[in-house]
This record gives sequence, structure tokens and C-alpha cells, in this order.
Amino acid sequence: MKRTISVMLGKGSVNHNSRKFKAENIDGERTSQNITYYDLPIKEVYHQLFDEARQRYNAKQKRDDRCIDDYYEKIRTGKQEKLFHEVILQIGSKENMSSVLEDGQLAAKVLDEYMQDFQNRNPNLLVFSAHLHMDEATPHLHIDFVPYITGSKRGLDIRVSLKQALAALGFTGGTRGNTEWSQWVRSEKEQLSQAMERHGIEWEQLGTHDEHLSVMNYKKEQRTKEVAVLDGVILVKQDEISTLADKEANAKSELDASLSRLEKTQGKLRTAKERARFVAKNARHYDDDPKYNLPEPKPLMSAKAYHEKVALPLVRKLKDVIRGVLLRYFEKTKELKTALDRANGEIQDLSKQMKKCESELVPLRVIEKDYRRLRNVLGDRRVDELVSEAREKEIAVGKPQIKQVSVR
Repeated sequence: MKRTISVMLGKGSVNHNSRKFKAENIDGERTSQNITYYDLPIKEVYHQLFDEARQRYNAKQKRDDRCIDDYYEKIRTGKQEKLFHEVILQIGSKENMSSVLEDGQLAAKVLDEYMQDFQNRNPNLLVFSAHLHMDEATPHLHIDFVPYITGSKRGLDIRVSLKQALAALGFTGGTRGNTEWSQWVRSEKEQLSQAMERHGIEWEQLGTHDEHLSVMNYKKEQRTKEVAVLDGVILVKQDEISTLADKEANAKSELDASLSRLEKTQGKLRTAKERARFVAKNARHYDDDPKYNLPEPKPLMSAKAYHEKVALPLVRKLKDVIRGVLLRYFEKTKELKTALDRANGEIQDLSKQMKKCESELVPLRVIEKDYRRLRNVLGDRRVDELVSEAREKEIAVGKPQIKQVSVR
């Protein structure tokens, strides 16, 4: 027996997959034959997986506006990554593997066996919803997952990233004709074909990996090739732009901190100058204090006795006062000068970093202009459709039990 393998991108309709919502093509009498592997609320998944990393990230921030209140909302409203991805797997077609036929029951056994080890193969793809449907024309498997990485040097140390999650699984160095996603799909097809062989089904390959994709998915691949440069811009340059933006933000944050320290140092200098003016203004304290005034000699006191007993002790007192004032002045001046030099040095270093960030952004601005030219030529609607299709190609799966997730 030979059968094809289809791997399709799903729309991510979790309520439909769990049958909280039922479409017209569903046979309700066979819904009880469906298998639910995972059915977890995605918000709960995000909190359990990312909250500790979010807290660690926020603790390092020096500015409140850079803190993240809710990572789920940040991803949902952002443009860098999708909240989750869905992949649909099917063996054969409704003509040769119908759900109501014996061969359809065999397909269900193969898909179930394939699903059992799916999580172990893909530890960076966190599954939160997975269902085997037997109440439609052909048995098929829906797998919804959140791709993530650990040990990230940018943003949260545990964060969402399809490209890097696939890289962690060994699918790297993708090109436009052989992306990380297509490499991963081929690998998963191999895994499914091995399960098929154990049940006496041979994988029928129709020539190339593109040809044995579903018709709908194949057409998507063809349309995407029309604007392959967009695929490159979106999938390759997004991380670079985000990294440079983070570098720029960090440089600005450090520059603000250095300016703040400089202002404090300047404030100390102003305070020191004010103190000096205050001391000078109130120097008459020493004029009015009898112990700092030279008294008249007593009657019959010799010049020598006056010099040794009155004049010299007063001179020593005045020397001690002057020495103490000068010592405090020079110590404070040296301390403030050191702080000022340090602050100026930090500002110079940060200014160099800012210039470097600005120079790195120049080629990205050129790419942005090319991207806008494509929009002018192809039209916003067409480009949005192609961008959406390119993003849908970024798929992966997660871990078995959320409660047992341990991130190292």
C-alpha cells in the first residue's frame, strides 16, 4: 500500500480543533472518535513559560518604560513573532484513506503513534493544543505550538523565536529554496513515513518535496517565490533590526544614566563652590573670635615673652586652621575632578556606541526603502498577503506537559 504525506499550515482555530465550535463539514456522530492530546489555555502557557524570564528581564531595566508587563500581549500586538503556529498532517486523501473506511482507521493509528514521540523530538516547540480528527472526511492531526529558545542574549533570556527554535533543533543555514522550516517539514515527514512502514504503508513521493505537499500549500509556496526578496527581508533581517534597536535603546539608556551622574557631579561642584563662597563670606568669624585675635601685651611683659607665649601659639592655631581648610579643599576638588573625568569618559564611549549603532542602521534603512518600493509596485494588499504567507511558514512545536516544563 502506498500513500502520500501532506503537511499543511493551519489557521490556528483552537476552538474549532477542540470542537468548541463545529463547522458544517463535521460528522457529529463520529466526534467521539477524536483524540485530544493537549488542550491548554495559551495565556496560561505563556505565563508558566515566560513569567520568570520576564521578571528577570524587568529587574535589569533602569527605565520603567522598558519593562514588560505582559509578554503575551507584547507578542500578540507586536510584528516580530506570532503567538503560536499550527501544523496539520494527513496520510493519503479522502479517496483512499476515508475516515469511515478501514484504511482510515489505520491512518489514525499511524498518526497517533507519530504524535506520541512528537514532543521528545521537538523540545523547543511547546505544544499546548493537539487533536486527531476522525469526524471529517480524512483522519488528520492538528498540532498548535509556541516556539521558544533559552539562554537568549537579547530581550528575555527565554523568549519566542521560530527561527532560533528550529536552529536549536538542528535546522540551520536555510536558504530561500531550502528554509529552516522546509528542512524541519522534511524531517517530520521522514518520522511519519517510518511509522507508516511499521504498519505496512509505503510513502508515495511524487518527485520532489514540493510536489507531495498539499495542493493548497504548494500554491502558497509558488506565490511566495514571486517575491523571494520579501521572504529574505522578513525572515532574515527582522532579528538584525530588533538587535540593533535593542543596542540603540541600551546605549541611550546608558547615556541617560551617565548624563544623570554628570549632573549629580556638577551639582556637587556647585555645592562645593557655594560652600567656598559661604566660608569666604563668613570668614569674619575668625576676626571676631578672641582666640584668633592677637591680644595686647601685658604690662611689663618683655618682647621675648610676648613672642613665645602669645604670638607663636596664635600663629600655630592659624596654621592648623589654614592647613585643615586647604586639605579639605584639595581632597574634595580631587574627588569631584575624578568623578567628572569618569562621567565625561563614559559619555564619550557611549557617543561612539551611538554612532556605531547609527552606521549599522544605514544598510537596514536601504532595505526598508527597497521594501517600500516593492509595496509601490505590487500594492499593499498583495504584499500583505505574501508577508502573511511567509510568516505562516514559520512553524514549530512545544513540550509535553506545561506543568512539568523545566527550563535550563
